[in-house]
Amino acid sequence: MIKTISKIGNSQGIIFDSALLQLARLKVGDEVNVEVHAGGTITIAPIQPLPPRDEVTSLIKETMKQYATTMSRLA
Repeated sequence: MIKTISKIGNSQGIIFDSALLQLARLKVGDEVNVEVHAGGTITIAPIQPLPPRDEVTSLIKETMKQYATTMSRLA
């Protein structure tokens, strides 16, 4: 897909149309990590927010319950 760098206010940018955002699974307001590599290649990757601590703790406890026998055999 070819995009053109456009003037946006006092800056320059690339407009992502809705189809491109949909393909990249991005939406307005999402944070992305932008990296510039040797040779000038630019990658834009979505930042995956970390799940809340209590949600992770809950999942670990549930997993431990489901696999209690296996876990005790491995211990």
